[in-house]
Amino acid sequence: MLKRIFAMFMLFFLAATGVMAQETPSTVPGVEIVDVAKAKDLIAKGIKYYDVRVPSDFAEGTIKGAISLPYTNVSANVPDFDASKDKWAIEKLPANKAEPILIFGNGPFGWRHYKASVLAARAGHTKVYWLRAGVDGWKAAGNKLD
Repeated sequence: MLKRIFAMFMLFFLAATGVMAQETPSTVPGVEIVDVAKAKDLIAKGIKYYDVRVPSDFAEGTIKGAISLPYTNVSANVPDFDASKDKWAIEKLPANKAEPILIFGNGPFGWRHYKASVLAARAGHTKVYWLRAGVDGWKAAGNKLD
């Protein structure tokens, strides 16, 4: 009985303090969320695609041909995050803001790629695609990492 009460208390505490992982939003203004099949099609057509995970994750494996552009996530993992607390070399995206780009990270609980997609759209990029399922979804669909 004590174990159950303790477990319930911990669950309540974690939920109340926001420690539990929260999925990223399923919509982003100015960004098209794509599934793995659409991402593969865009890649086959020559889109530039950016892995915004930390360098160690990138080194462990990424989608073949991806460009590493790590996003340093310090701000709160909420839709209205304070981008001034984070670091991302957005200037490394194409100068032509009409050029399509694809951004991805770990998966639907990974806030780096959500935030990078938001910032790309805010910066005026007009064809931002976000693989919300990320590397996790890529692998779950039976694709290999490089």
